[in-house]
Amino acid sequence: MKGRGKLYKNIPKQEKILLKNLVEYRDGQVVSKTLVQNDFVSVTIFSFDKGEEISTHASGGDAMVTVLDGKGRFTVGGEVFTLTEGESLIMPKDVPHAVFGEEKFKMELVVSF
Repeated sequence: MKGRGKLYKNIPKQEKILLKNLVEYRDGQVVSKTLVQNDFVSVTIFSFDKGEEISTHASGGDAMVTVLDGKGRFTVGGEVFTLTEGESLIMPKDVPHAVFGEEKFKMELVVSF
């Protein structure tokens, strides 16, 4: 299939896992691990140290975040959302957004193109 690209990588297959364990916390850093990247979808796991951020940007697709651990602050189109473990948020395509570590936190990001 044209444009299909790679499927899952950097993740065990046919094995029970905790997504939050796929990426470690590092002092003063945002750490990411890409699990899928193709023309249709991107799946990435992130960890944020307290006070670390990804500055305002926009995405070429709808982005759904799910917090896996801790607490993060998401600013989407000027509106602020604080999410904790198990909570999700959709950040619409082309709407500026930013992410900030209120405390150490981990999240899964799924972008659909």
